[in-house]
Parts: sequence; C-alpha cells; structure tokens
Amino acid sequence: MEETRTVVISLGHRALGRTLPEQKTATRAAAKPIADLVERGHRVVVNHANAPQLGMIHTAMSELAANHEEYTSCPMSVCAAMSQGYIGYDLQNSIRSELLSRGLRVSVSTVLTQVLVDPYDRAFIRPNRIVGRVLSREEAAKEEAKGNSVTAVEGGFRRIVGAPVPREIVEIDAIRTLSEAGGVVIACGGGGIPVMEQGVDLRGASAVVDKDLAAGLLAIELDADVLMIVTNTDGAFLAEGPEPDRQLRRLSVRQARSYQKSSRFELASMPRKFEAAINFVEMGTRRRAVITNIAHATAAFDGRTGTQIVYEL
Repeated sequence: MEETRTVVISLGHRALGRTLPEQKTATRAAAKPIADLVERGHRVVVNHANAPQLGMIHTAMSELAANHEEYTSCPMSVCAAMSQGYIGYDLQNSIRSELLSRGLRVSVSTVLTQVLVDPYDRAFIRPNRIVGRVLSREEAAKEEAKGNSVTAVEGGFRRIVGAPVPREIVEIDAIRTLSEAGGVVIACGGGGIPVMEQGVDLRGASAVVDKDLAAGLLAIELDADVLMIVTNTDGAFLAEGPEPDRQLRRLSVRQARSYQKSSRFELASMPRKFEAAINFVEMGTRRRAVITNIAHATAAFDGRTGTQIVYEL
C-alpha cells in the first residue's frame, strides 16, 4: 500500500462537457482517474470549471425575467451557486458509481462553497470575463444603467465581469473534515461563489473566480501533497521559440516562474495555471503540481507524463 496523499484535482471544462448529455458522459470519464487514486488509498478533493454551465444558467434566468414579470433577474453569485449544485450532482453520482463498480463504499459529497474576494481587487475596475448571451444596444444600455459592464461583440454586446483573486475559502473546515474522514469532496466549483464580507453577512459579488487559482488556494488550505490541474492538453506546450510546440516536462518553481513571465503558451489560460501551481508548490518542499488531461491523469500523477512542477530539481 503506497503512502496516503491528499490530492486536489481541478477539472477543466473539457472534462465536464457543455450540454446536459455531454456533461453526464464527461463526468463518467472524469470519475475513472479519481477512482484510481481513491482505490490506491489517497484522499481526493475535486474542484471544477463552470463557464459553459454558468453562461447557460445566466442566459436562462435572464430570459425568464425578461419574458415573465413575476420573475426577477438572477445575480451572478446565485448563478454560480446553481452551477455548483448542477455540476456537483452529476460528478458525485458518476464518482460514486465508479467507486461502487470497484467494490469501494466511499462517501462522495458536494460542498456549496463560498470564496471571499477583496472588494478593492483591480479586477472589478477592469472586468474582462464575458458571460451570458448577446444583447441588443437597448439591453446593453439597461445593463449599464444597473452599474454592470458590457463589451461590443459581433452581433451586439455581451456583459463582462471581473475575476478577482480568491482570498479565503469560507467552508474550508467542512471540506477538511469530510476529506479527513475518507470521503471524496467536490468543492470550490467554478472557483467558488464570490462573496464579500459586510459585518457578519456575506454579500454575493458580481464576478467570477478563476477555478485554478481557487484550486491552488484549496490545496494550500488543505496542506495537500499534489495539485493536479486537468486541462485539454497533456501538459504545458510552448507555442513559440527555438523549439515550437515543445512540452515542458519537469520544472522547478524557479523555472516555472520564468516560463510564466516570459513564454507564450499554446493555451491562453496556461499562465494562470502556472500561477496556481507555483503558489502551491513554493510553500512546501514535498509538494508537487501536475498539469495534464483527463486521459493521462493517472499516469501524470505517477510522474510518467504531463508537466510536473516541483520545489526544486
């Protein structure tokens, strides 16, 4: 029996699909490497992307409010909460089924997770994350009258929100307790529900939280051993330079930081993934971050593929 490790897995949207049927199929595939780790005796905590689902929910609720006077529009924080429940429902059932098929009776639960953000975060001044459907000029003007931001796109306008840095996970004690009890926990879905403190109250923020940065924070708070970021490529690939399309295999924190600042990656989101990995690994010499895809997740955990980021080589 190998040494028990705590592993935080961050699932990208490719591991979840975009529609209801796609999500059911995708979560079954994602459940297999998760079950592999549980079967080997490791503690697993999962977070996930939610961009397509969040957009779907936001659009549906906006259309409902626009066409039925008895309904009101849905705040972004509430849409995030809905996406956590909807995705968590499919994920936990897929993981449970996969574990039972292997003769493993392990609890799987979804924790509706709030994440504190700083109201003075610069992301609120410079929003850049597009959400929802295409709006007409009149609809865009109404959004701006509410204090929301919009940007011009082909065919009209779309709403944009900020992506502030996650500062604190509100439900971390519950997540830790469930994980230490041996259960698989799904938490910080979509990066978490962004909230701000107002006295003893938590107020939902009109924002989204980067799920990889939230996963890094989750891994730090749980004192995890491994942070696994699952995306649509088997690791980080360079798009330009003397060796184009070269995959980065094994890096120290110092090397990873250098690539994060100076290199152009094939994936535009890769610098944020590196930031999450660096933040986690640099706080402990035993820690390791892995960037891979769902098909190679188990092999990447074993160090046989993917991009591995360690404290030092």
